[in-house]
Amino acid sequence: MAARSRAARRRILGRGNLTLTGLGLGGAPLGNLYQAVDEADADQVVAAAWQGGIRYFDTAPLYGSGLSERRMGRALASLPRRDYVLSSKVGWLIEPDAAVRQDGPYVGLDGSRRRCDYSYDGALRSVEASLQRLGLDGVDIVYIHDLDAVCHGDALEQRYTEAMSGAYRALAELREQGVIGAIGLGVNEWQVCARALADADPDVFLLAGRYSLLDQSALASFLPACVQRGVGVVIGGAFNSGILATGAVPDARYDYKPAPRDILRRTEQLDAICRRHDVPLAAAALQFPSFHPAVVSVLPGARRAAEMASNIDLFERPVPAALWSELKAGGLLPPEAPVPV
Repeated sequence: MAARSRAARRRILGRGNLTLTGLGLGGAPLGNLYQAVDEADADQVVAAAWQGGIRYFDTAPLYGSGLSERRMGRALASLPRRDYVLSSKVGWLIEPDAAVRQDGPYVGLDGSRRRCDYSYDGALRSVEASLQRLGLDGVDIVYIHDLDAVCHGDALEQRYTEAMSGAYRALAELREQGVIGAIGLGVNEWQVCARALADADPDVFLLAGRYSLLDQSALASFLPACVQRGVGVVIGGAFNSGILATGAVPDARYDYKPAPRDILRRTEQLDAICRRHDVPLAAAALQFPSFHPAVVSVLPGARRAAEMASNIDLFERPVPAALWSELKAGGLLPPEAPVPV
């Protein structure tokens, strides 16, 4: 295996028991997010990640009602378990219900019902079911999934209380027993992560979309607090749902919705500077979060082996320091954002 230096470089997570590669593989597309993926392509995505030196893989019960977990487990089954880090999530129980209409973002789902449950017993049931789907006797990291206002709105306070007294307590016990190696939250908002950091003893957060070329809202207080506490951060959504990969095209999406005009304009400005330095916008977008000392891995997804290989190449692409300087000079990045000098 010819491992690439940045993507395959190991970074210590939190208390030092786990090391994650600088680039990981997110499993939502393997659950048919927005577009169906066949079984052979799913296997080839994981194989391409492994060939490129990737050793961190993330999945969740919610991704295709368990489909992503089953595919991830199958693809990893022949690989040395001690050589990779695997994360999954709790908070959504998958239950058979052929009468339920599936009209969410996952294509081609069966009749499974996805029920939100942040209770103690629900977390234990979720972990047990995940292990069965994965075909493993343990996972390295378990995140409490979607514990944010985006998913729960006004009910967030109730859900947060339930999760911290229930799911978090269950995961902390499993961590103490050695069944899982690290615990935290996997969400779209840094504010709830900051609250959990103050209220509990997490090891890691998976934060989607809040530290990117278009959104640095986590930079001022949350990421420095993680550095101070020695808590790792995995960055998902580095492309902000696609626009930083596609550019400001007419159907570009930002945060899972059509991109508003101000985001399109800002993306055009970012792209113009990248072009002046002969760097793809997607390369700058994928690399930018990795420079913060709190960040232990960046986690894009892929539907095809070629897309996975492209993500690795983008992450490895040389980016001149002058590009980052110009982004800061143009007010597109805050002066304090860590970048190579």
